[in-house]
Amino acid sequence: MATTDYDYYSMETEATGPTLEPTTDTSTLLSNILVIVVLVKYENLKSLTNAFILNLAVSDLFFTAGLPFWISYHMYGWTLGESACKIVNFIFYIGFYSSGFLLILMTIHRYVAVMKPLSNIVSTTGLCSIVASLVIWVVSILVASPALICTRVLESHYCVYENSYWSLWGTYQQNALFILSSVIFIFCYSQIMCRLLRPTVQRRRNKTLKLIFILMVVFFVGWLPYNVVLFLQSLYLWPQSATDATTLAEKCEAHKRLDYAFYISRFFAFSHCCLNPVFYVFVGVKFNSHLKKMLKSWGHKQNSIRSRQSRLTITSQTSGEELSI
Repeated sequence: MATTDYDYYSMETEATGPTLEPTTDTSTLLSNILVIVVLVKYENLKSLTNAFILNLAVSDLFFTAGLPFWISYHMYGWTLGESACKIVNFIFYIGFYSSGFLLILMTIHRYVAVMKPLSNIVSTTGLCSIVASLVIWVVSILVASPALICTRVLESHYCVYENSYWSLWGTYQQNALFILSSVIFIFCYSQIMCRLLRPTVQRRRNKTLKLIFILMVVFFVGWLPYNVVLFLQSLYLWPQSATDATTLAEKCEAHKRLDYAFYISRFFAFSHCCLNPVFYVFVGVKFNSHLKKMLKSWGHKQNSIRSRQSRLTITSQTSGEELSI
């Protein structure tokens, strides 16, 4: 399928449309680095849950690594060449798919922990955590590979898939991941809620369950509008019927409205990477405790450095006075 007139219309609006907020990228970068530091310093990374959360933070960093380039692209068009176009797209989709796969596995793991607490999966540590992490990243790289192979720079400043076939493939692949995530989310948590509501079950607050549940809700709410708009946009990439009475002006106007809906929904979808660490802090009691401990330690170090510098300053001033006498 050759690139259609609608593809070029979309590319033109893409290059001149509203930009993503740079603050989203900065806050996501800092917050996810903080999550990684706390996990590495204080937590047992042999735990499957901690391994998943660590990988999710790394995935969010991959996801947001390309945002500065996209901001520049929306403002000035693509000016960095075809190799950079391929690499930035590839890294973005690795982050996107790995994040989705990780949330699916985290939900399944928590489902098994609640429904079958004596299962071997619940106590999985060490080598299994490493293998699970490697499998997630390998699968994500394979699924994202079309972005590396099939993206091109067209008309000097449009970084897009080389034809409509690959554009449709990318769209429906994202839609499929979202649908799969949603189905697993609804099934697992509805079953968990039914189990926890039983009178025979001891009522105790499960912070890990709450954390993963909120992460999935944020993912669902953030990505639903984006996937709906993405699917509607993909309809314009299919060949148009000769009996279609819709005028070109009407189609362009509808496409323009979809583009603006796309910009808004994409901002909320991309912001989920920034929100994940916030939930680690406010929902995870252990994480909150570790973070306070680390910040307190940094504060002591800063005070120690300042007091040492002040003592050196006083000593040098005293020595200067003695020399002048």
